[in-house]
Amino acid sequence: MRTPVIAGNWKLFKTIAESVALINELKPLVANNHGVEIVVAPVFTALSPVCAAIQGSNIRLAAQNCFWEEEGAFTGEVAPKLLKDAGCSHVIIGHSERRQYFGETDLSVNKKTKAAIAARLTAIVCVGETLAERESEQTFSVIEKQVQAGLAGLAVDDFAKVVIAYEPVWAIGTGKTASDAQAQEVHLFIRNLIAGLFNQSIAGAVRILYGGSVKPDNVKGLMAQPDIDGALVGGASLKAESFAAIATFNV
Repeated sequence: MRTPVIAGNWKLFKTIAESVALINELKPLVANNHGVEIVVAPVFTALSPVCAAIQGSNIRLAAQNCFWEEEGAFTGEVAPKLLKDAGCSHVIIGHSERRQYFGETDLSVNKKTKAAIAARLTAIVCVGETLAERESEQTFSVIEKQVQAGLAGLAVDDFAKVVIAYEPVWAIGTGKTASDAQAQEVHLFIRNLIAGLFNQSIAGAVRILYGGSVKPDNVKGLMAQPDIDGALVGGASLKAESFAAIATFNV
């Protein structure tokens, strides 16, 4: 059985005080749900305070990005070991917004993923197609390229620290969402792809999240699909009540 992951990506929202307040509101709402791995990803400046706020709870901490070097003359970057030092257990890598606005490539995703694993962080590796790519029937070729290049060179043991997030770019922040069947189709494709690139055992164990306008009213249908193992939640994670409703889909 694959333990579901519900991860909240807070993007560029929330001050330190607001982040801590959100955690304090969220904690009692999810405290009894131990069947799901619950993760929050605040901005860099709030990582340590949020780490302190989640102590003793069932909530884990993620960063939204990392660099692939441990240290050096890389102004503005944050190394995986520094995220670990701040209390992170997870890091989001290759989010579509990083690819779209900041030049993230499959190569940089690969380097960051390897660096995160080396620092004993769980890498939540994002893949997904744009609306133009879906409408021109390139979904599977785009996903195949991103998965193949993004995970190139990983060892079998590395997959204990890898989670994949499928995020159709056309469904992020638009209010649109892939149908349950559309999402399941791509998740199954990714799982079969992993089986071909690595092996069936890894493919059966790796968790694949859906990230595209997940809300309390659509999470159960998505999670009922056999190859959807959780959600990477954006806007709905910024309010404790809605994120808790998603994180407790199984209750």
